[in-house]
Amino acid sequence: MSSTHFSATLQARGLWRLFGFFAACVLLALPPAGAQPLPPEDPEDGRTFRVLSFHDVRNNVRASFEDDPEETAIDERTLTDVFAWLAHNKYQPVSLQQIVDARAGRQPLPRRPVLLTFDDGYSSVYTKVFPLLQRYRYPAVLALVTSWLEVPDNGRVPYGAKQLPRDRFLRWDQAAEMVRSGLVELASHTHAMHQGVQANPQGNLLPMASTHRYDPATGRYEDDAAYVQRIEVDLRLSRELIEARTGAKVRATVWPYGAYNARALLASEQAGMPIAMRLTDGPNSPDVPLSEIRRALVVYNHQASDYAGLLRSRVEGRAQQVNRVMHVDLDYVYDPDPVQQEKNLSVLIERVATVAPTSVFLQAYADPDGDGVADALYFPNRHLPVRADLFGRVAWQLKTRAGVNVYAWMPVMAFQLPEKNPVATKVVVAQRDNGVAPAPGRYHRLSPFDADARALIGEIYDDLGRHAAFNGVLFHDDATLSDDEDASPAALAAYERWGLPGDVAAIRRDPALMARWTSAKTRHLIEFTQQLVARLRAWQPVLMTARNVYAGPLLDPAAEQWFAQNYEASLAAYDYVALMAMPRMEGQKEATAGAWLSRLARRAATTPNGLNGTLFELQAVDWRTGKPVSDAELTQQWRLLQRQGVRHIGYYPDDFLKDQPALKTLQRSLSVRSLLKRSLPGSPPTQDIPSQLAGLPGAGAVRTEGGVQP
Repeated sequence: MSSTHFSATLQARGLWRLFGFFAACVLLALPPAGAQPLPPEDPEDGRTFRVLSFHDVRNNVRASFEDDPEETAIDERTLTDVFAWLAHNKYQPVSLQQIVDARAGRQPLPRRPVLLTFDDGYSSVYTKVFPLLQRYRYPAVLALVTSWLEVPDNGRVPYGAKQLPRDRFLRWDQAAEMVRSGLVELASHTHAMHQGVQANPQGNLLPMASTHRYDPATGRYEDDAAYVQRIEVDLRLSRELIEARTGAKVRATVWPYGAYNARALLASEQAGMPIAMRLTDGPNSPDVPLSEIRRALVVYNHQASDYAGLLRSRVEGRAQQVNRVMHVDLDYVYDPDPVQQEKNLSVLIERVATVAPTSVFLQAYADPDGDGVADALYFPNRHLPVRADLFGRVAWQLKTRAGVNVYAWMPVMAFQLPEKNPVATKVVVAQRDNGVAPAPGRYHRLSPFDADARALIGEIYDDLGRHAAFNGVLFHDDATLSDDEDASPAALAAYERWGLPGDVAAIRRDPALMARWTSAKTRHLIEFTQQLVARLRAWQPVLMTARNVYAGPLLDPAAEQWFAQNYEASLAAYDYVALMAMPRMEGQKEATAGAWLSRLARRAATTPNGLNGTLFELQAVDWRTGKPVSDAELTQQWRLLQRQGVRHIGYYPDDFLKDQPALKTLQRSLSVRSLLKRSLPGSPPTQDIPSQLAGLPGAGAVRTEGGVQP
């Protein structure tokens, strides 16, 4: 296979995203010697450990890609070098039992402990890996897809869209022999869930273990009970087969593609396997339960020297060193004509893939009248109309075809419920001289103090997490309360519980009470969004968080009373403060916009974690006139912010149907691909997870978690 053909194959599997992550990791302050310094070693506490995830081991792995390209396969010589490297650097492979004992407070783990795992049950584990385990006396965990081992000797194994020869995989007697050696523990890699399942009406296939199946015959998704039962039945069968065929005791599930959720964990425990492993970089410190063990994925281009980086990689789901964001309205994709809608989606995917940002903030709610309030949603839910079951499909296509992180952009409180819904009247109201009423010119918002409203919003977020796969959440700019809000009955009762008067007018007359009230409201909104994050993480365990924050509270601390937003508190609460650095929205003219942006940049630079945690989001449209901001002006603003040390930059909106901003402008100013030229030899290689879903109809390459760690 030529290098061009090989590169094309990887690109088809969605791996351009890897190069974006790689570029992001090498942008800042590269040391002159070459590679970046490693993160610090894990603490020697006797309980923290690392895990490596291996798959197939081949002779001359690159040549094998001519017929069977698989980025998770590694060369036999590389594995030999890795085992020698581990021994030379005094890493000590440990068994799963040693980890269980250490967590139970019995025998602590040795220094530099690492668990070796091998997924899928390839025959190479017996022919190539097992002899090395015996030579070094290294323990390991072997995860088996039991339906594959049940295929007769002359049969074919269904592996994604391919049918592989049976001899590519272990026989039961070989697995039993490895167990009898005392070095190998067997785990379930499921019975028949190493594949995709239809996840939406458009036919996208998502990992079976983490996805509610969509039935095109009935137009319905399976409910939670049916989903959990399906997972449990599969896992129980897998465990029983392994135990019956080998005599081994099975206690661990290894999730295919690293994809799982809280209910899948429950199903695994009910099936007799309370230990579970995922694909997520980072240490397994004492706070990481054995039901969510992190594993670093090994891929074909990792050499022995790269394992120092793998074994010190940072925790997944933390803010990236560079985040470049396109903020996209799904309203622009939607069309009542399905054919036109697919054309719109194709234009969006091609544009994002060409620009190559790090992330896309993708609207998950419908706002056809442009008032910033959710009139409907783009995913199945219990409370609002579904304009189209579209968010899950677009998010998956962006992740797998354009290779970006997708954040679900959602309101916190701004939901326009149907009139018959009893919660529809439980809204934020302002104190007026003649009573209370919703303030004109502000968002229509459900009250964050009303228990029924909070429960309903939580259920909306629960439905979002259940019906889509995405990387993060962006909280809309509706999460505000002004200095005369909220005067609803539920809010007044909350103020009394805080030790304040249940009277907004009385609070406003006393500066000391006003200050306490303002701070308490700010905390309340943050706590509410964190509860919504928890609802999402039940379905999306690795989830980034961002929140739109207005510029006013950064430039004037007194402005907190008009927004219930605080910069420092937001930096502490979210991975990113998505700062609305929008000069024209704040009344700035083109001549003064630069100085205004510079003030914001200096504020971030002089605040602890400010530059690391702040994403500057520029405006691409002047909403006062309805006209686009010129490409020249946007480019000037991007360059100004970069000169001031700003790392995370985005813009809103992206009008992909009108090429605004212009594609060439975005490629020059926003693309992380352009950062590749700054990389140096010896930088850490990229990594990905298995892509067996890549060839299935309606599916792209699978990359649920991962990224390059410096």
